[in-house]
Amino acid sequence: MGDLANSTVEFYPKSQRGTGASSGSEVNHSGDFGVTLEDLRNLMELRGGEALQKIQESYNDTEGLCQRLKSSTSDGLSGNPADLEKRKQTFGMNFIPPKKPKTFLQLVWEALQDVTLIILEIAAIISLGLSFYQPPGEETEACGNVSGGAEDEGEAEAGWIEGAAILLSVICVVLVTAFNDWSKEKQFRGLQSRIEQEQRFAVVRGGNVIQIPVAEMVVGDMAQVKYGDLLPADGILIQGNDLKIDESSLTGESDHVRKSADKDPMLLSGTHVMEGSGRMLVTAVGINSQTGIIFTLLGAGEMEEEKKEKKAKKQDGAVAMEMQPLKSAEGGEVEEREKKKANVPKKEKSVLQGKLTKLAVQIGKAGLVMSAITVIILVLYFVIETFVIQGRVWLAECTPVYVQYFVKFFIIGVTVLVVAVPEGLPLAVTISLAYSVKKMMKDNNLVRHLDACETMGNATAICSDKTGTLTTNRMTAVQAYIGDQHFREIPDPDQISSKTLEMLVNAISINSAYTSKILPPDTEGALPKQVGNKTECGLLGLVLDLKRDYVPVREQIPEEKLYKVYTFNSVRKSMSTVIQLPDGSFRLYSKGASEILLKKCSTVQGGGGEPRSFRPRDRDEMVKKVIEPMACEGLRTICIAYRDLPGNPEPEWENEADIVTELTCIAVVGIEDPVRPEVPEAIRKCQRAGITVRMVTGDNINTARAIAAKCGIIQPGDDFLCLEGKDFNRRIRNEKGEIEQERIDKIWPKLRVLARSSPTDKHTLVKGIIDSTVAEQRQVVAVTGDGTNDGPALKKADVGFAMGIAGTDVAKEASDIILTDDNFSSIVKAVMWGRNVYDSISKFLQFQLTVNVVAVIVAFTGACITQDSPLKAVQMLWVNLIMDTFASLALATEPPTEALLLRKPYGRNKPLISLTMMKNILGHGVYQLTIIFTLLFVGEKIFNIDSGRNAPLHSPPSEHYTIIFNTFVLMQLFNEINARKIHGERNVFDGIFGNPIFCSIVLGTFGVQIVIVQFGGKPFSCAPLNVEQWLWCLFVGVGELLWGQVIATVPTSHLKCLKEAGHGPGTDEITDEDLAEDEEEIDHAERELRRGQILWFRGLNRIQTQMEVVSTFKRSGSFQGAVRRRSSILSQLHDVTNISTPTHVVLTTANAAGAPGSSIPALTQYGEVFIFSFKYQLFVNRSFFF
Repeated sequence: MGDLANSTVEFYPKSQRGTGASSGSEVNHSGDFGVTLEDLRNLMELRGGEALQKIQESYNDTEGLCQRLKSSTSDGLSGNPADLEKRKQTFGMNFIPPKKPKTFLQLVWEALQDVTLIILEIAAIISLGLSFYQPPGEETEACGNVSGGAEDEGEAEAGWIEGAAILLSVICVVLVTAFNDWSKEKQFRGLQSRIEQEQRFAVVRGGNVIQIPVAEMVVGDMAQVKYGDLLPADGILIQGNDLKIDESSLTGESDHVRKSADKDPMLLSGTHVMEGSGRMLVTAVGINSQTGIIFTLLGAGEMEEEKKEKKAKKQDGAVAMEMQPLKSAEGGEVEEREKKKANVPKKEKSVLQGKLTKLAVQIGKAGLVMSAITVIILVLYFVIETFVIQGRVWLAECTPVYVQYFVKFFIIGVTVLVVAVPEGLPLAVTISLAYSVKKMMKDNNLVRHLDACETMGNATAICSDKTGTLTTNRMTAVQAYIGDQHFREIPDPDQISSKTLEMLVNAISINSAYTSKILPPDTEGALPKQVGNKTECGLLGLVLDLKRDYVPVREQIPEEKLYKVYTFNSVRKSMSTVIQLPDGSFRLYSKGASEILLKKCSTVQGGGGEPRSFRPRDRDEMVKKVIEPMACEGLRTICIAYRDLPGNPEPEWENEADIVTELTCIAVVGIEDPVRPEVPEAIRKCQRAGITVRMVTGDNINTARAIAAKCGIIQPGDDFLCLEGKDFNRRIRNEKGEIEQERIDKIWPKLRVLARSSPTDKHTLVKGIIDSTVAEQRQVVAVTGDGTNDGPALKKADVGFAMGIAGTDVAKEASDIILTDDNFSSIVKAVMWGRNVYDSISKFLQFQLTVNVVAVIVAFTGACITQDSPLKAVQMLWVNLIMDTFASLALATEPPTEALLLRKPYGRNKPLISLTMMKNILGHGVYQLTIIFTLLFVGEKIFNIDSGRNAPLHSPPSEHYTIIFNTFVLMQLFNEINARKIHGERNVFDGIFGNPIFCSIVLGTFGVQIVIVQFGGKPFSCAPLNVEQWLWCLFVGVGELLWGQVIATVPTSHLKCLKEAGHGPGTDEITDEDLAEDEEEIDHAERELRRGQILWFRGLNRIQTQMEVVSTFKRSGSFQGAVRRRSSILSQLHDVTNISTPTHVVLTTANAAGAPGSSIPALTQYGEVFIFSFKYQLFVNRSFFF
């Protein structure tokens, strides 16, 4: 696998050469630089020793390569725009072009694939064809009561209008669907480019370090690489400090690779910096980088895949295999099962989508049965009436007439189905989520995976970092212990011995990343700007407060002269730097968490600057008298120390434990990071909304407890736990050192603060809470993180929040939502939006199901009793359009209110349709059915008009049926206003003017309804109504609002007979492994989908189309998210301990998606796998109904 990149490079240049002119011009261009694009590409294929040898042979050393690229190792490029442009033309831009989006016509074609629409089109075409056939006049009588006497010649010739109108309605529905999909795709691309623009990188230009967008990087740039970066281009390491890279996205090897300028200097795009820092010369960008080359191959492969897919439609799972290009040799059978697993379409379905799919399937089945019964009854009634009771014989010339009747019955049946299947459900989810995502951007939430925003509404726990999220992340040194004295405020320089002061200034200036600095403020009177690591900036601020300057010290010892650097990481919790002194000996400066570093100190600098011994007893006293009082005030304590080492023999630098020991303590500094002013209120809101906030931090326990109390996470008198990482680990592990869920269950409900925690502890805690079954509801956990090592916890969480400002690229990659302002109060906004999505869907459901129930019953009973549906096919399509598309738009775009935070989370297993909603649906259904049946059977007497019942084929539209249609639509319109409230509130108009979309849709629908009734004529089967009839229809419609108040009066608790619907899966349906791995998604609906029992009708195809859109949205960013939870459940299902996880099965997509601007081709490939496997599943099962 590791050779993948090398082997793929081979074929790319050849295809380049095929373009003739372009490659020729490249070579000429490169003449200006003394190195060609081809040379650099060949160089980047090599690794380790081979690469060094090649650099040595061709350019003498990296300095030589720098000169050929007209760059400088210290000052980088000049930044001259003409030079940068020339480099872009010669070596390419750092941009990988995304796959072209689907055109509007392609989306129209996809919408046309809807099975029900196809059936309607065929029926309409047959009806259209037969309407032009006129049997010879004299036999017409023999064919029975086909044309009524009331009908004149003109009406008989207008028989074609109904067929044409149905076709027109179908076109209308298709265009609306395609437009929706198109706008979602457009929005998704906008989101994608926004995420890409967010990524910036530090490069040296003209001797200054500047942050530039990744797309602006060019070959020859000198880039500063640091812990947590995602490398945006290929390059060669010029100078590095303890640099370790995670290359698993390219090679599949999980071990971190150590990089150094003298052993292995090759850095590749798409890989992650896990430790250390350094400076690299950029040698390949965009499609010439390693990630770019793989992408180009993917693009080339896609065309072939499509051809293969078409051929393989009739074969079995071959394509599913071809879609996953990288296959490891071992574990063939397991791999097969794994692939099948990976191809199950809606694996990463959100809770809401799971419930909706299930509900849509159940309603669809009911609709299918109803429509089938309707058609059967109509056909039987007609046959018995015509051939048995009237005793007619089937004459050949009458065949078209009879067929026309059958087609009419079939159209009625299909129409019942059209209205029964709520294909607007997935559309409503999509619209609601897309709308929320757009609005959440304004609230500083950049949503990367669409379903995260809905999951956030169900959150029951938030595990938050302290620094930067709850606090301002502006560090200031406020206390210090120097020379045996504890200064409560920063001392004057003359209060400290000059020797100690000199040592302190050097230790802080040299032993910190040179990218950390303090710049003058942008505006007068503001605070100085802190750039880089905030803790280091706090210490540099101390140097400035002591009237000294760190810049001259750094100029005297530039970064290249640092002999050895042990960079900060979560295991060390300290950073050390070694410099060589003029006499050849070495000095090590170290800084880190005080209680950890003091254990390594054997001496301490006294008042006169002379070291004196520092025994464990002294250390305990210092902890008690200095460190704990500082920590209890919420200060972070940092110890600064040094050690002199001999130059001969040179110490064994790799043996860190022997080097960083026997230190001399110079000072302990207390750094304050004030709590953000808006955080305590935000945490209060969370607690009121039933969400537990826990703080997980690397700081010491006293600091953490003090900050937690300031924030309101812990309150005096509460029963809570504050633990340190090691204490937490001791409590949750058994004698063998294994983690036990029962032990975690005893701790997490009361745990509020976890201090001195490692990223592993964070992951363990999150997993423990998610897997726990002690609470009645399964916990939904949100996690915030900023560091590279937070990746696993962010991925494990139901919703991962990465910090937009302080967060590393790796953390952002693993997250679902990026907080662009790093502020905890933005998380509360996300909760509000999430709950709003859930409520919007429920509102739409309540409305939609009322329409469905009424329309189906009316069409069904009407057809059975009067041999004709009171609501015609075209009218039904109009109802379907307003009820599905427009209503989903109106109800799904309600803005959230603070009131949403006053209730507890719904939880995973709460049914979609609550008892109150069920009461509303049935209550309004009863009202509407009573009105419609009254109108249907005695309407002609009430209004004194002709009856429209038992009308012959092609008869003109009647006022009677027009009143029924009009009343039906107006009742729905007023019920749409009722549907705005789902918790039994009385004021349904509350905040209605805050939603202009809702108002315009209701008024717009009313306007169109007037036009249809007055001018629709034959195509809409409508006869114009007079003012009095209109007023009656309106009166009955407004009655809906009054009836809504009556229903609200009935207490839900008395209606024990009502059942909730749309549950998540019950516990009995979930195996232990599923629970443990958050796999509720494999619910009833999914199993039935897989058995292929409900393979056709509108719901399925439309749901498929809509889900695709949702999937496309969700999978923005990295692909590894798509398979992240699948890996462990697979191993449990197959009892396999050592298999390659699905992350590797889809390796090309996974790593490719890591690159900037790159996720769309990956998406599309996965999308194709998903659609194909779905269709293939249907083909194999062959359980068709008809």
